[in-house]
Amino acid sequence: MPVLSGIRKFDAFRPIAVASGLLLAVATSGCSLVEDRSERYVNAEEGDALVLPETAEPSNFTEIMPIRRIDAADAGKMYSSDIPRPPDMTSEILEENYVVEELDGRAWLLVNDVPGRIWPAVTAYMNEQGLGVAYDNPQLGLLQSEVANFSMRARELLDLSSEPAELSSSEVRAVLQARIAPGVRRKTTEIQVRKLTSDDGAAEDSSGQGTVWPKGLVPWNGTADPSTEELELQKRLLANLGEFLKAREESKSFSRAASGIEAKPLVKLVSENETAKAIYMDLDYGRSWAEVNRALVESDIAVVDLNRSEGWFFVDFRTADERDPGWFSWFSDKEKPRHTHTVSLVEQGSQVHVTVETADSYNGDRGPEDLLTQLFDYLY
Repeated sequence: MPVLSGIRKFDAFRPIAVASGLLLAVATSGCSLVEDRSERYVNAEEGDALVLPETAEPSNFTEIMPIRRIDAADAGKMYSSDIPRPPDMTSEILEENYVVEELDGRAWLLVNDVPGRIWPAVTAYMNEQGLGVAYDNPQLGLLQSEVANFSMRARELLDLSSEPAELSSSEVRAVLQARIAPGVRRKTTEIQVRKLTSDDGAAEDSSGQGTVWPKGLVPWNGTADPSTEELELQKRLLANLGEFLKAREESKSFSRAASGIEAKPLVKLVSENETAKAIYMDLDYGRSWAEVNRALVESDIAVVDLNRSEGWFFVDFRTADERDPGWFSWFSDKEKPRHTHTVSLVEQGSQVHVTVETADSYNGDRGPEDLLTQLFDYLY
């Protein structure tokens, strides 16, 4: 009986042995059973452009999954391992919406939406907080509240003293100003706020009724450095505004008057003979440096060294094949990044120009134009 028992046990495992043999045969056959479709991206023909009816609004039709363009001159040198990475699909979907960012003494609220949709929501926020809107200019992206001293809720929001029994004519008046502008990345908006005060008190007009400060819309001065207390107030107001916008996501409206805010991109790729030569950024130097640094990190380009004051990044922009040490990687530590390209930032008037040079020690396939194109994809 023990022999028969052993035979039954052997027969029970025969299907498993057969399946294991088939699996081993498939594994040893490599990728021969799977078609390599990577080169279809390079050789695919471009289809006809979408034609919209005359009555359609172009801003309502955008690419859900944009495909990166390839110049004909570059297509011939591309292989499977060099297929360009598509634009980061999360560039239009921020990891966390309504983020308060800070740089060089400035703070702003980054929102993943166009200014035309943000303008009505900020107006609603100011009205709900008891501030109201006394002056506005959609072309400049500026909203300015009424004097906040006469509203208990507005006084609390702007950190004014508790409401006095009778508002003194000598009390410092305060208003809130909001600036709405296109973000550096496409389809984003940056909102800044600041509290303006009249240290001299609010004088009355000739009729003796009402205040005359401020006299119209106060120009936005982005170069003014706020104090630590003012910056903390701005960040708190922006966080409060972000919570308000988040709660109103399902009821957004659009302002045609404010649609002109998004007319000019802040980042531009400059090319000659279909070859990228530089990136022009309509930003100050500090913001440009921060954005280029962010683009390098998000595109997984290793930074070997950097110097902000001199305006350069040493980066490793080799292909995956160039970085692969082959079979020797089994017997050695992970290879350290090498300096293959230099990214330089230079101030030119009101712009910052970003250029790329190839290091003398690098003789690979990737040129400055490839790095500029990839940076632009993540910058804008």
